[in-house]
Amino acid sequence: MTENNVTSAVSYYKAMADKDLNGMARRLHPDVRLVTPMEELTGKETVLEAAKRLLPLINSIKVHAKFGSEDQAMLTYDMGFAESIGVCRAAALMTFKDGLIVRNQIFFDARPFDKK
Repeated sequence: MTENNVTSAVSYYKAMADKDLNGMARRLHPDVRLVTPMEELTGKETVLEAAKRLLPLINSIKVHAKFGSEDQAMLTYDMGFAESIGVCRAAALMTFKDGLIVRNQIFFDARPFDKK
């Protein structure tokens, strides 16, 4: 189960890098909760709406490390954006239920995303 969760977590971020919203959707639980330094969202459709706004801004995603334990997987990755933001180093702690992501807590420095 642990290895399946890690594979699913990597596949989710690959779908994001490929701007494949359907691929992302296939891995999300209907009651998924997304927790970031900037916002908390609940529900598959709400998370996918936020992804629609983010996907055009992403230039690349490079996963550096991945591991899992029981019903969780954790990834560290760099997400590349336009020059004004640059590279965002992040970690995602994902919890799975029925083989789907039910919680994705993302850790990153939100300062480059602040609108002033």
